[in-house]
Amino acid sequence: MLSSSQASGYAAWACNFKKLPRHIYPRPGLNLLCLVCAMLLLGSVQVRAQNPGHESVLELTRVNGQIRIDGRVEEPAWDNVSPLPLVMYEPVFEGDMTERSEIRIGYDAEYFYASGRFYDSNPDDIRANSMYRDRYSGDDTFSLFLDTFNDRQNAIWLAVNPNAVRMDYAISNDLEGGGPNPFGRVINPSWNTYWDVATIRTHEGWFVEMRVPLSSLGFQIRDGVVEMGLATMRRISRKNEMHLFPAIAPNWNMAFAKPSQFQRIQLRDVSARKPVYITPYAAGGGSQLNELTTDETNYVQTDNLTADIGGDIKYSLTNNLTLDLTVNTDFAQAEVDDEQVNLTRFSLFFPEKRQFFQERAGIFEYRTSGRFDRVFHTRQIGLKEGKTIPIIGGARLVGRIGGWGVGTINLQTASLGSQPSENFGVYRARKQVFNPNSYVGGIVTTRIGSDSTWNAVYGLDGIIRVGRKEYVELKWAQTYDEAHNNRLIGPNGFARARLERRTEIGLSYTISASWGGADFSPGIGFVSRTGFIQPFATLGYGWLTGSSSPVLSMRPWLIFSQYLRDRDGSLESGLYWLRWDIIMKSGDAYGFGLETYSEDLQEAVEFPEGTEVPVGRYRYYALSWDYEMRDGRLLRIDATASAGTFFDGTNIEVQAEPTWNLSRFLELGATYQFNRVRFPDRDQGFYVHLARLRSQLAFSTKASVSAFLQYNTATDTFSANMRFRYNFREGNDLWIVFNEGRNTDRFRETPTLPELESRTVLLKYTYTFIR
Repeated sequence: MLSSSQASGYAAWACNFKKLPRHIYPRPGLNLLCLVCAMLLLGSVQVRAQNPGHESVLELTRVNGQIRIDGRVEEPAWDNVSPLPLVMYEPVFEGDMTERSEIRIGYDAEYFYASGRFYDSNPDDIRANSMYRDRYSGDDTFSLFLDTFNDRQNAIWLAVNPNAVRMDYAISNDLEGGGPNPFGRVINPSWNTYWDVATIRTHEGWFVEMRVPLSSLGFQIRDGVVEMGLATMRRISRKNEMHLFPAIAPNWNMAFAKPSQFQRIQLRDVSARKPVYITPYAAGGGSQLNELTTDETNYVQTDNLTADIGGDIKYSLTNNLTLDLTVNTDFAQAEVDDEQVNLTRFSLFFPEKRQFFQERAGIFEYRTSGRFDRVFHTRQIGLKEGKTIPIIGGARLVGRIGGWGVGTINLQTASLGSQPSENFGVYRARKQVFNPNSYVGGIVTTRIGSDSTWNAVYGLDGIIRVGRKEYVELKWAQTYDEAHNNRLIGPNGFARARLERRTEIGLSYTISASWGGADFSPGIGFVSRTGFIQPFATLGYGWLTGSSSPVLSMRPWLIFSQYLRDRDGSLESGLYWLRWDIIMKSGDAYGFGLETYSEDLQEAVEFPEGTEVPVGRYRYYALSWDYEMRDGRLLRIDATASAGTFFDGTNIEVQAEPTWNLSRFLELGATYQFNRVRFPDRDQGFYVHLARLRSQLAFSTKASVSAFLQYNTATDTFSANMRFRYNFREGNDLWIVFNEGRNTDRFRETPTLPELESRTVLLKYTYTFIR
């Protein structure tokens, strides 16, 4: 905890930026940023940081005897393991559970074990909708959460349904910053690891046994003791009922998966094996591609046959430090991106889906402003304007060294056309300070091209828990490259100070100020805008209703966000949002919003069909509604709608996402988005239709086929992605992948576009040797 004299000194240091020469630091809004910094630092003195010494630690039972992973939970070894004391999480926290559940957790020298006896009064209604790996489809599930690094920020989530279909996710940032749907933001659904599970169904219910090699978990041994965080849960989907250990109150979105709230556990006298995983691959196929000629007068089709070999090596240097090496890295089996409709003047953000970049990805997170902006975004490596850039090879090191969480990546890409060969480096470190929920850290990224271009970034950050739910965040970053007049303090920087109260039940708030210099340009990051000062605030209050109400919780909240130009303090854009969220005990959820936008355009904005919004100042409004149906229904639908003004016109948007589980072998899903935009004063407007159709057919838990079709009138394109997978065992797969892209309006450009843009058929086989 800071002393008063230390805080006063830091506050003075923050405000001394005002004394810098005016050409070095942005002038407008500086007083606001300094004031917020000083308030946050002084405020941290007033609230005593929480001491982790009061936390109870559960010493797990060591398993004596062999456990056969067959789902029966009948080995004598389980008799010595007491079931965990479960509570109802939903629909009524600590209410009466309607079904009997028994969850046991144990370990031995090599494995972490979990079992579940999930009795059901109506076993025919048990939801087991999916046979498709990593696909949750409203199933009953058993989940195991482990904060293996014991950092209260990151965790792994292993889940299984009654069909023994495995799902594994990686959680980061203590589940904060993900919004209403954190998947793809702070929950990574593309992460995988090695573990075994088996289930059976009987007239009594369903039963599960899970075994996780300790070598698949990163952990730290101190004096022969391993400490980590644990949570575990049964979900009865048709009832929207969850049984949870420990008793985590639903004060946050998906609080059951929040690492800082997990039960601390201890394991003794374990020493995980350190196997080497060697995964070579062989891939081959053919492609057709229509490319514009050098004189830009015509398109020429080229046919290519390809054959590749390469592979990855994974080795645990210590129990909590993992080294990955890769050569000729291949991502043929990665799912294609979802098409999006862009009705803004900024670039769209697409999440990472390539497997190599998923391992402990949370350690590399360093976000700046907005929902998606960040210093490091892995899609800058090996991808360029939708084209794949070959990765020659590289290495990644992730884990803990002493009290530090560390992560490094270094990859070399090949040259392709006008794109030079480049080296990408990322170096990240974080350390817990003051209490288990606080850290300070730093990041360095480098991008060096063979054509003498270069970019380097350093960033410092810290999050300090100063109360039971109050957190202070401070960030500072700078970029350097060959194109700008780099300065020690100047327009190549970014800064943010934030105070927030993290909860969804009771009072919550955020107060922050950010500054992004005009030359702030992280070479392997994602930045939507520069040259701004952003005051930002939220205020909300949520509550749980009584046991007799069909409503579970309600939460109204406000957002205030502005972007001011740092050169003169004028308003560039603003968002003012009033929203009311309602969650029903049935699992259905509703949201209602009233939004006000302000925009000062200094350049015209182009939209489809030749529509353009001219330079000028605009204020417009919208009413919005969204509905999310409970997952447990075999046919379910999510929907959103909004209507209002849009710059100097109007916009009506409707989106529907139905999902239908015809059987446990077949799932159909679709998305349809419609926009009607009109500017009557200029007699302009356009319609947008975006359609996605997904089908997933699983012949068994090993063999499956998926098809993903997309049509977008905003880009006048149609695409198809089809993938067959046969999983012989973990790390041993056969993939057949088909991709095709077509132009639906060939005459929108000159020269005339080809009907077929590209087509590829690829076959890939991987096999993992464990030594």
